[in-house]
This record gives sequence, structure tokens and C-alpha cells, in this order.
Amino acid sequence: MRKDHLYLLTFIAITVIFLIVASFSVKHFIMESSDQLISIQLESSKREADGVSQLISTQLSGGIALDTVKINIQSVIEKTEKMASYISVIDWSGKQICHPDITKIGEMANSDQNVLDALSKKDRANRLYEILVHQKDENDAIVGSEVVYLSPVKGTDLIVGANFNLDKITKQTRLLKSRFYRILLLMGGFIILSSFFAVRILGSLYEKQLESKNSALENELFSLSKLNKDLIEHQQKILEEKNSNEPVMAGAVKPEKKRILTYIRNELLPIATDQISYIQTENGITYIYAINGKKSTTNSSLDDLSNELDQSLFFRANRQFIISITTIDKIVKYGNSQLKIIIHNSTDVEIIISKNKAAEFRQWLGL
Repeated sequence: MRKDHLYLLTFIAITVIFLIVASFSVKHFIMESSDQLISIQLESSKREADGVSQLISTQLSGGIALDTVKINIQSVIEKTEKMASYISVIDWSGKQICHPDITKIGEMANSDQNVLDALSKKDRANRLYEILVHQKDENDAIVGSEVVYLSPVKGTDLIVGANFNLDKITKQTRLLKSRFYRILLLMGGFIILSSFFAVRILGSLYEKQLESKNSALENELFSLSKLNKDLIEHQQKILEEKNSNEPVMAGAVKPEKKRILTYIRNELLPIATDQISYIQTENGITYIYAINGKKSTTNSSLDDLSNELDQSLFFRANRQFIISITTIDKIVKYGNSQLKIIIHNSTDVEIIISKNKAAEFRQWLGL
């Protein structure tokens, strides 16, 4: 997959995840915010209604005529009907006797039981959101106002009502909703873009690390490839020297063993050194593995055999193994800077050359 396509899919994935999360949370946040707004407005209206009720009761108890009190209250609340909440005064029958809009005086007060029930419920946020935002008339306009709280005036049949201007409150709620969406879009855009660029930056850093590892791996593979190539060339050289009956090691100071006396059960069996695949010591016993797959033992130790065998044909790989160059199938990387020798027709045996021994092994191959 091309990087451009990967980044595009990452951008789309982040956007989809954000939209899914936002779709589940946005309504809840809006309703909670609207509930806070309405709660503050309701508490303020209650305090105002109780204050006016107390004021009327005080004036009447002070000997002020009821008509004068009505005039005073009307002058105070006049033209406040356009506010989110306002005060009105009604009598025992529900008729308006004081109202900010003088044209409403004499009319019956509006009181929607659904609104009153919603204000008294624990799930006020959900209920008020549905009533105030989705309650519409035929002209797609929110119905005027509702009495949401009543405060009786002591000693009279008058009641001070706290009214909600539903149109005003709904506009405030919708404004809050639009602002919330605006903030959500700005925040979402910032989160999506910053996440996208963060993914690109982290992706670039990861690609650089991956390229560095690949480069190191390529160098190791090239080194192993060259090592195996040189091994084949050296094996061919040994075979040519052997076929031409020339000395394998120029300037050798002592004759090398051509045969080793071995045992198979109670039978003595001499084996030519050029027929040896590898030699292994295990539990104090030295085993000779021939090219034809036969296994025998010898009384000689691995140290003795390492000194007696032709050094150009045999190599002491580690404390357990001596290997013959002619039977090495290939060399592979093993662990941290170690080498693993694969022997012809012996895939079940693992011969490991340590990091410290690897340089000597290369020198033995003539590299």
C-alpha cells in the first residue's frame, strides 16, 4: 500500500471515529448545558416571584390600597415580557391583573402541565429539552409563555406567577446548541488534523528505523552470501588439491592423519578422514559421523583429534564439534553475530560458531 493511501485511510478512520463519538455525546452535552441554563433561570424566577409576593404583602399590611399596589407592580414589571422570564400577578380564578403586556391583563394565565411536570422531574434535562426545543405551533414558532412557579400573597387571593418566555429560552438554547457545534467542529478539526500529522511524523520515524534495520539486514545477508560463495570456492579448491595428490597445506611440518580407528559396538573400523562429515563429543564419548551417515566412536578426545587432523580440512567449531569443510552445506546467521553450520544430510544437528570464533572461521576459509 502506498504511503499516500495509508495516510488518507488514517485521516478517514480518525474522522469517522470522532464523528461516531461526537454523535453519541453531543446530545447529552447539549441537554446538560440547557438544563444548567434553565435551572439558573428557574431559580432566579422563583426568588423574584417570592420577593414580589413579599413586597405586595408588606404594602397591603402597611395600609396601601390594593389598586395602588397593582399600579406600583404594573409600573415595575411593564415591558419585561421580552426577557427570558418575567413576573405577573393573577387572582384566585387565574385571571391576569398585572402583566408586562397590558393587553394581556384580564386574560387567563397560561400554565402547561407538561412544563410544570418537567420542571419537577429528575430527568429535567431530557424533558425540558424536548418541550422547549421541539414544542412548535403550526407556524414553526415556539408557543409564547408559561407560568412555571406560583407564589401566593399572604392574606389575599392574589398569586405572583413566574413566567418563562418559551420563545426567548428556546432561542438561548438553540444559540447554545449552535455554539456548542461550532466549538465541537473546531475542536474536532484540530484533533483530527493534529492526530493525522502525529501519525505522519510517527510513521516517518518508524519508516526510518525500518529502513535502517533493513539496511543492516541487507548487509548481513550480503555478508552471508559472500561467505557461502567463498566456502564453495574453497571446497572446490580442496577437492582439486586432493585429486591432484598435492599437499593440502604447504609447508606442513608433520604428517596429518589419514585414518582414524573407530568402534561400532565390538567391531574395530578404520575410517578415512576424507569420509568424515563431523565429529562430536557428548557425555565424555567422542562420536565420528561419516558422510554415508554411519556413526562410530573413538577413544581419542576432541582436543587430540583437532591437533592430529588436517587443519585445512577440519575446523574446531566449538567445544563439542569438529567439522569438515567438504560436508558444509551452507552457513546462516544465528542469534547475535553468531553463525550456524548446516551439514549435508544432517538437518537435525546444530553446530553454532560463536561471535568470538567467527573471525577464526573466516580465516580458516581463507577469507
